[in-house]
Amino acid sequence: MKAIKTLFWISGLYDFVLGVAFLALPVCLFDLFTITPPNHWGYVTFAASMLTIFGIMFFQVAKDPRANRNLIPYGILLKITYCGTVFGFYFFASLPVLWVVFGVFDFLFLLAFVWAYQKLGKI
Repeated sequence: MKAIKTLFWISGLYDFVLGVAFLALPVCLFDLFTITPPNHWGYVTFAASMLTIFGIMFFQVAKDPRANRNLIPYGILLKITYCGTVFGFYFFASLPVLWVVFGVFDFLFLLAFVWAYQKLGKI
């Protein structure tokens, strides 16, 4: 159970910090990584807000994984959606490498979330 709590504290921190960073400093981050921003900052704001919300949700799972097991599939779907988008564009179009790095981390979180969900179902 401690490993599952740690997993969700780390994933919550990861998504929350990324979300807040892209909410607070989007122009600086896009400039820092020399990435062309989208045609409207609303796209970044929405995505960053969603990351922040999911980070908070992962903190809830970390507090009591067994009671909040029902939230884990939403985290799994988030990671599937991001990985599918990133790797699809990476392999079949083009995408800045920064998003691929986040995709690799999200793929690892995806695998860990599936493991946690299965393990919690057996407890």
